[in-house]
Amino acid sequence: MAEPSRRGVLGLGLMAAALSSCGTGPPHPAPAPHPSPDAGGPGTAEHVGLRTEQSLPGDPDWEITDPGPADAIEGFADRVSVLPGEQFGLHVSTPATAFAVSAYRAGWYGGARARLVWRREHVPGGRQPAPHVDPATRTVLTGWRRTLAVDTTGWPEGAYLLRLDAEDGTGRRYVPLTVRSATTAGRTVVMSAPATWQAYNEWGGHSLYNGPTGGLATRSLRVVFDRPYDYDHGAGLFLVYEAPLVALAERLGLPLAYTTGIDVAREPGLLHGASTVVSLGHDEYWSPEQRAHVTAARDAGTNLAVLGANCCYRRIRLEPSELGPDRTVVCYKGAWAQDPGHLAGAPATTDFRADPGADPESSLLGVLYDGYPVDAPYVVRAADHWAFEGTGVAAGASFPHLVGVEYDRVDTAFPTPRPIQVLAHSPVVCEGRPSHADTAYHTLPGGAGVFATGTMRWVEALDAHGPGGTGADHGIDARAGALVRKVTENVLRTFAAGPAARTHPATDDLATVYGPA
Repeated sequence: MAEPSRRGVLGLGLMAAALSSCGTGPPHPAPAPHPSPDAGGPGTAEHVGLRTEQSLPGDPDWEITDPGPADAIEGFADRVSVLPGEQFGLHVSTPATAFAVSAYRAGWYGGARARLVWRREHVPGGRQPAPHVDPATRTVLTGWRRTLAVDTTGWPEGAYLLRLDAEDGTGRRYVPLTVRSATTAGRTVVMSAPATWQAYNEWGGHSLYNGPTGGLATRSLRVVFDRPYDYDHGAGLFLVYEAPLVALAERLGLPLAYTTGIDVAREPGLLHGASTVVSLGHDEYWSPEQRAHVTAARDAGTNLAVLGANCCYRRIRLEPSELGPDRTVVCYKGAWAQDPGHLAGAPATTDFRADPGADPESSLLGVLYDGYPVDAPYVVRAADHWAFEGTGVAAGASFPHLVGVEYDRVDTAFPTPRPIQVLAHSPVVCEGRPSHADTAYHTLPGGAGVFATGTMRWVEALDAHGPGGTGADHGIDARAGALVRKVTENVLRTFAAGPAARTHPATDDLATVYGPA
């Protein structure tokens, strides 16, 4: 049997340990950095700078192919995001006497997919203390000291991976960071999902899903950003569920803004005037504040593109850690009644659709998480819809393995905005239960259009170029990759032009698809 791919392990093995079942809810030498232009909003010098950034050559040696032993080097940033020019701290543990740090901005860059923006060599190394676990909440705590302060002056807005390279050649690891946009007006907002990355992070032996026993009994009730990520050499879930979309959006030359769900929660007006908010491949954990602010933007005419599944499913609370505000993700799930924050009056940290305070995600997204795990073909229904323009598909066209490992559907048993149109209607069988995964598009009176793919594999499939089969991620082939890339381009370009309901209203067809209500 072929060794499973990196994305295959994340897409299947990681989720298998994580989610409720179906129906329940030596390193290369670094090149010198290229000059860093300004970055910012459309029609301004800042946006001109971002377009210049998108046209620069990249540095193909950014990718880690030989990480070395787990404890050779690892670290984390004490900020999830910073504005350009702000400082953040790196907390690094390594037995090496020194290491180098390289800041790579993710993008297109002619296919190189990242550009070296900054580098510091000969940073003194040292091994940090072993983590400890808070017995009350089973939270992994490091207590690591700051190793290096990094000034981001001159860094363009964007999604970054800092690469740590032990100078003795023993190991390499990533540290993710967002250099966020101060304004989003007129731009397509790439909204990273670090709360979800942290929920699945098992560094130190505990996540919001698992503990040493491999199950819920010893899982964390709170997790902190004050620790490295154990997936993808420290990159968290960025490389699988976000980086392919970043590359496509930058290749298209769209006016982009970068932020995280944590920043959206913190700043009520951050999305004011944005053309589009993009939720990426796995964006499960939202705070009530994030949801309220995205909903307000949608209702004011900002389009919403949901390029994954299981979005906005878990309700969390953000709390401070010893390193700063909003660095703790609290989610008691089924044990919500034991949560001291809830006992003090905060919303229950459980599924959005569950009581108390049930508010199913479908009222925002149009679709609803329906199950896990599945692996099924993606079946086109409304081939004449503008989202499929230029794809050449016909109704009934099928794309193997594109639906998985989690899926969403339209379900009018829950709040569902209307008019809503089902663009793809893909039969699935989830643990013996037949259902459908739906790609859906709905429009609202305020002008917004909302597009939801209904499959978690959408962003991954943007990178599908080969023949499929056992050598590809989930077996997805180039034909599916071409479809996903073109549909995503159509959606992003249409949404970037302004409130989509005004030019592309949805045609409600639920009675045809699912029968009379």
